[in-house]
Amino acid sequence: MDNNLKTRDGFKSKWGFILACIGSAVGMGNIWRFPIMVSTYGGMTFLIPYFIFVTLIGSTGVISEMALGRSAEAGPVGAFGKCTELKFGNKKPGELIGLIPVLGSLALAIGYTCVMAWIFKYTFLSLSGHLYEMGQDMDVIGGTFGLTARAFGANTWVVIAILASFAIMVMGVSGGIEKANKIMMPALFILFVGLAFYICTLPGAANGYKYIFTVNPDGLKDPKVWIFAFGQAFFSLSVAGSGTVIYGSYLPKNECIPSSARNVAVFDTIAALLAAFVIIPAMAAADAPLDTGGPGLMFIFLVNVFNGMPIGRIIGMIFYICVLFAGVSSIINLYETPVAYLQEKFNASRFLATTIIHIIGCVVAILIQGIVSGWMDVVSIYICPLGAALAGIMFLWVAGKDYVLAAVNEGSPKGIGSWYYPLAKYVYVTAAIVALIAGAILGGIG
Repeated sequence: MDNNLKTRDGFKSKWGFILACIGSAVGMGNIWRFPIMVSTYGGMTFLIPYFIFVTLIGSTGVISEMALGRSAEAGPVGAFGKCTELKFGNKKPGELIGLIPVLGSLALAIGYTCVMAWIFKYTFLSLSGHLYEMGQDMDVIGGTFGLTARAFGANTWVVIAILASFAIMVMGVSGGIEKANKIMMPALFILFVGLAFYICTLPGAANGYKYIFTVNPDGLKDPKVWIFAFGQAFFSLSVAGSGTVIYGSYLPKNECIPSSARNVAVFDTIAALLAAFVIIPAMAAADAPLDTGGPGLMFIFLVNVFNGMPIGRIIGMIFYICVLFAGVSSIINLYETPVAYLQEKFNASRFLATTIIHIIGCVVAILIQGIVSGWMDVVSIYICPLGAALAGIMFLWVAGKDYVLAAVNEGSPKGIGSWYYPLAKYVYVTAAIVALIAGAILGGIG
């Protein structure tokens, strides 16, 4: 395979790279699932194991995938191929295996396109005032989402979501992805902080904060708390052998990977906590039970909550703009892996590769709207953890210790501690396999 990566641009700054990686990690899982997990499993009772697993995965899996991509200067196909070439003198097996996370990233991007269609529609409805005009009539609110999420229910918005992704990606890594994330990520955090400050002034919101900071010692003994905290951390940090690998391949050699990985883990966690500090107290202030996650939370229950608040129209507008930024930053990362594959494998131009992938994404997304939930379940339960496990095995087991440490330490002012390699090789890779098995058994853990 002719590696064409050097003909493409890369990230121009350390923070451009970090913000792009944060953007890939901050997605719907932070907004419509994390608050539910915090609520369902007891506030700080869930957060304690979650913080532990974020630390583990951030210091092993995120570092490994970034270093794998940068050392190979390629996405999963080229990177896996280099690993098997180092070990066996043959890159073909690795290249074939590397197709799994590439296809997984494309499949997840297609499903995400349907979700982004809903987000674009609801952002428009909030800005135009139509969402606020629904008031707190749950029949109208629920019916609006039902019509949106059905088969062929959001065709126009799917096209709009695709065009938004295409417009950013066609401009390249530094000119499109990096610049877009430099705007969207700071704006997302600023707006979320503003929302959190407003929500804390509402009567009854204190009950939400009280719940978040509650620790139940008996709850910490429940294995399910630890399993779902691990699943949430695993999927939130976007380790799937695809997006983090390809973003890592665009990282300059003089940047410190452990430092970058730490920043990604910290800011992804802050984003998730901000979502919890907005949603749980808001639901508490409205005396609404927080027992429904997924699309129902964001497109039905929170619409009802915001519409019942003072200045609820403004709150809804800000919230959906935040969600839009989180979604767009994630979807461009998901589409980047297959786009980069076409560039690497077939020497396609950026414009051609981006066009082909987005046409495929648009057509398939329109066709699967009626089954998008099942589509996303299959990809997230099986393909994403499989991709993460394969990336870990290729880098940490196949490429060899010397190659791994050289890749991780390049650009670092001091070498990574001796703890990294055994923790990543044995604990992290095992954890990725556990995520695959547990997800299959429990019907998803993240």
